[in-house]
Amino acid sequence: MSDKALMQTIGTFVRHHRMAQNRRQEELATAAGISRSTLSLLERGETVTVTTLLQVLRILGQLQIMEGFTIRPVVSPLELARQQKARRQRARGKAPKPDEHQETHW
Repeated sequence: MSDKALMQTIGTFVRHHRMAQNRRQEELATAAGISRSTLSLLERGETVTVTTLLQVLRILGQLQIMEGFTIRPVVSPLELARQQKARRQRARGKAPKPDEHQETHW
C-alpha cells in the first residue's frame, strides 16, 4: 500500500471508532488535546504527527493496536536446547564420604 492509502486507512479507522462511540469531532478533539481541524485532517487521511494519532487512539480506547509494534525476544532452537540441558532434571543428595559410614564411639 502507498503511504497515502495507509493514511486513509488510519483515518477511516479513527472515524469509524469515533462514530461507533457516538462522539462529535469537536468532543473527541478536545478530549485528545488537539484542534477539530487536526482531527478532521487525520480522518481524511492527511499527514498528522504520530503524537496526534496516539492521543486520538488513547481517547478512543484503541491503543491495543500498538501491540503489533511490540518486539518479543526470540530464542534460537540451539539456545533453547542449551537452556534445557543446563536445567536440572532431578534432585540428588550428597554422596556420603567414605569415613561417614563408620560408627563413632564417644
